[in-house]
Order: sequence, then structure tokens, then C-alpha cells
Amino acid sequence: MAVYRVPPVPPSEITPRAAWLNRRALIAGALASLPVLSAARPAGAAQDPLPLKPGPFGTSEPPTPIKDVTSYNNFYEFGAGKADPSRNSGAFRPEPWTLEVDGLVAKPRTFDLDDLRGFPLEERVYRMRCVEAWSMVIPWVGFPLAALLDQVEPLGSAKYVAFETVVRPEEMPGQKGLFQPLPWPYVEGLRLDEARHPLAILAVGLYGRTLPNQNGAPVRLVVPWKYGFKGIKSIVRISLVEDEPVTSWKRMAAHEYGFYANVNPAVDHPRWSQASEIRIGEGGFFSPSRRDTLPFNGYAGEVAGLYAGMDLAADY
Repeated sequence: MAVYRVPPVPPSEITPRAAWLNRRALIAGALASLPVLSAARPAGAAQDPLPLKPGPFGTSEPPTPIKDVTSYNNFYEFGAGKADPSRNSGAFRPEPWTLEVDGLVAKPRTFDLDDLRGFPLEERVYRMRCVEAWSMVIPWVGFPLAALLDQVEPLGSAKYVAFETVVRPEEMPGQKGLFQPLPWPYVEGLRLDEARHPLAILAVGLYGRTLPNQNGAPVRLVVPWKYGFKGIKSIVRISLVEDEPVTSWKRMAAHEYGFYANVNPAVDHPRWSQASEIRIGEGGFFSPSRRDTLPFNGYAGEVAGLYAGMDLAADY
């Protein structure tokens, strides 16, 4: 038996067209470093360009350099260190892939990658905030989670959406060995209204290309107003359920990681402050750029209404 241990956006935030075009040029230049992306892919599975259009949400902040986005990650299935996912994910095979959607739905369905990449894809440039006080700005490629949920028609009794990641210890070295950082499979969840919010997406790529292994290939959840551990990667199952799912980090350390995980600078993690954050890729190694943490990661104008009347210190 394994032993476990804890190891509507305001107009000012919508990217002007000129800035977006400039960012696309920046991204095109960054793609010259695509060997960083493909290094963790098996032979024959290099990141392919994805058809996409600019999404309705965005930020004018410059994207985090692609080398940082693909080399500084939390993905415990490949190891607990930030560099472990890029180092240890080369054996992972993200294709072929199926995503089962079941539970309290009228039309349960299994989607393959062609189905997922067949949804109208958009680029969503989101601020992303990790509970360990670091942040990035990432150009995701994906589609609203609500579009997938519409395909299966949730029943009136469905109140939550549960997500489950793949278990492949032969390909994911972080899932094997006596001392495991988490119970597997990794499980996350959202309230149904959160899952249907237009900011919540299923990402199948970043920087205009298919997702690299270390970033959650081939499909992952992105909810930019929440801390990063809500963004479950390499999803194989989505279930509509009536009761709140018991999520992996809440199961491991409920006093540190709540179900909601909304970015809240007024509520500290028990072991560190959440009032400020370090933006990865800015300011250099010896003087990294630090900034104040924004409520809901800067998306309060869009999502604060979801939590009206709740005590966000208790429902953390």
C-alpha cells in the first residue's frame, strides 16, 4: 500500500486589436524555440499547429516566455519538482486519447481527440496564479467547457462536475514507488455554474500548438480565477454528480487546500502569504518581478457574482 505525504472582463482588461496583433508577432518569434516543446514528446508526436481565433477574453500583459511555461510546472504525476515534468514526461503517450463524460447526463459520450479539437478553438491569454505565489501569463488554445457539457445535456440533479486524470505509472514516474505525494488518480471538481462560466475552458494547446506533455497533454482544465491546482491535466473522465467531489488536495490537506481555491489575497495559505506573487520570466533570477495579488486573479468583474453571500475565508 502506498504511503502518502503532503509535499464580463472590464474593458480595460480586453486586449486591443493592435496589441493582440503585436502579441501574435511575439508568439510567432517564440515558436522558433519549439524544440523546447517537442523535447518531451515521443517521436512522431511533435506539437502541431492548431487552427484558432482570438477569444473574447484576454489581458494586455505580455505572455510569459515559452521556455518558462514549458519548463516550470506543477505536475506531480511526473515528480514534485518544478523541472520534473519537463524532464520526466518524454515517455508519456498522449495519443490516441479518449475522454469519457458520464454521470448525471442525458447523453453520456466518449470523445476522442478529433472530437475535442473539432470544437471551435480560441486563443485565451490568461493570467495564471499558483498557490505557491508564482504567476504566469499563458496563451492557451481551447474551447469553453460549457460547449462540451452541452453535448451531454446535464440533468437537473447535477450540481457539480468531477474531473479525473489518467493513471499510467509505467509512463508517469511520479505515480510509482512506496512514498507517493498524492493519491491517484488526481481528482478535481467545480460547481456546475463555475464549470459553465465562459472563462472556464478545456485547453488542447498553448502558444498556438498542441499541448506538450509537461503542460497536461492532450487536454486539461483552465480556470483562471482559481489557483493552479484546480487545473487538472491529462483528463480521461468528466462526471456530472450531485455531491461535492472529494478532490485530491482537499483529501490530502483540507486545512491548506479548499474545494473552491479562488485566488484571494486576503486569505493566506497556512505556510505563506498570498498577498503578492512573483511573475515568472520577469525581472531576472536575482530580482524577480513581484506584484500585488488581485482578487480572483483579476477576474472579479466576471466571476465574483458566483460567490455572492459566501464567506470566502471559510469557503477557500
